[in-house]
Amino acid sequence: MLSLRPSLERGYADHGWLRSHHSFSFAGYYDPTHMGWGNLRVINEDRIAPGTGFGTHGHRDMEIISYVLSGNLAHQDSMGNVKGIPPGDVQRMSAGKGVMHSEFNHAPNETTHFLQIWIEPNVTGIPPSYEQKTVVPQDKRGQLALVAAPAAVLAALPPAQSRNAVTISADARLYAGLFDGAESAQLSLDPARLAYVHLIRGRLRVNGQNLQAGDALRVAQEPELQLDQGQDAEVLVFDLAP
Repeated sequence: MLSLRPSLERGYADHGWLRSHHSFSFAGYYDPTHMGWGNLRVINEDRIAPGTGFGTHGHRDMEIISYVLSGNLAHQDSMGNVKGIPPGDVQRMSAGKGVMHSEFNHAPNETTHFLQIWIEPNVTGIPPSYEQKTVVPQDKRGQLALVAAPAAVLAALPPAQSRNAVTISADARLYAGLFDGAESAQLSLDPARLAYVHLIRGRLRVNGQNLQAGDALRVAQEPELQLDQGQDAEVLVFDLAP
């Protein structure tokens, strides 16, 4: 089963300093038919205006991934981390039993554009933790690079397949890929699980469905994903617990 969610059907909020598209119900946007998919709870496409950001606020029991597309995201948290997250980096914060953090765009003339992703954990009350990795474009070019997975999954893989991935305390795997022209990739799926495809930019065909930037596919009972016919495409693929 494939269900297309066009970009324009997402929720949208314009706060002046922040413009955000919501793939699933979030804050002031509520749609009972889009509360999440499996254990994937949030994909917000955020644009933070220069010199602004999210002040200090708290989270509990959520795996939070930031995927920066342009600009730089300044992160500071109650664990003592003070980081800059540039394009190409994948940042993971396990909120666990509680963490406070802030996210800012300190650039005077450049918008920070990033995806904020929340995945429900399979353990709760753990100590909060932080991890950040740089994924170079060539590792995503014409293929799906694993960028987040549970520790047990990563331990079973050779270093070449696991080196780009942050460790999450959730039954999920996240892949990122870049596709253009004749480049293509396949991903085997367990039909008993769910998958979700989010096209960040460009155009891409997935299992015969044509996607444009911001479009998504909900996937169920499928044995494989076939990605091809990309036009300057950047995509995220989630393998999720049902």
